[in-house]
Amino acid sequence: MDRKVYVLLTDTGTIFTKTIKQYTRAPYNHSSIALDSELLELYSFGRRNPKNPLYGGFVKEDVLQGTYKLYPQTTCAVYEINVSERQIAKMRRMINLFEKNKSRMLYNIFGVIGIALKEPLEPWGSYFCSQFVAELLERSGVKLWDKIPALVTPDDFRKSDKTKLIYEGLLLEYPAVRKRKIDDDFGCT
Repeated sequence: MDRKVYVLLTDTGTIFTKTIKQYTRAPYNHSSIALDSELLELYSFGRRNPKNPLYGGFVKEDVLQGTYKLYPQTTCAVYEINVSERQIAKMRRMINLFEKNKSRMLYNIFGVIGIALKEPLEPWGSYFCSQFVAELLERSGVKLWDKIPALVTPDDFRKSDKTKLIYEGLLLEYPAVRKRKIDDDFGCT
């Protein structure tokens, strides 16, 4: 194990997320996976259009643009997971497949309902955020729990003994994001 990947858990504070939090009682309700500590290679299943929470699918997220730009008070937790070079290579191959097929990939709203029922609902080509992250990790040989991806919640990443919390607070204050924002504000590259 000589590399790391990062799981970003977020709470934008929207009405949609507040509704989910009332049910889950968890501090974060969205999860993404990053292949770098700067969160530049950040992927999930979420909003394709930042202003429409109902139109979702596979997305490459940008913490300074899109949904996160609309919600600058987003809180987050960043967890690191030790992985091997081979596991990273597998993740990259799978992400490339998702990228190639993203127009056919949908947000799995039924899967979210399945979690509430404790019954996995897995329509082909559709994932919800934590299901995608868990599936990507599991298929790469990273096993965090004895739970199928379709039943994994964002809070499961927080509770795993195989993840290590490296930051918690405002997303825009995460050191690598803050540096990027300052560089962007001053036109540095």
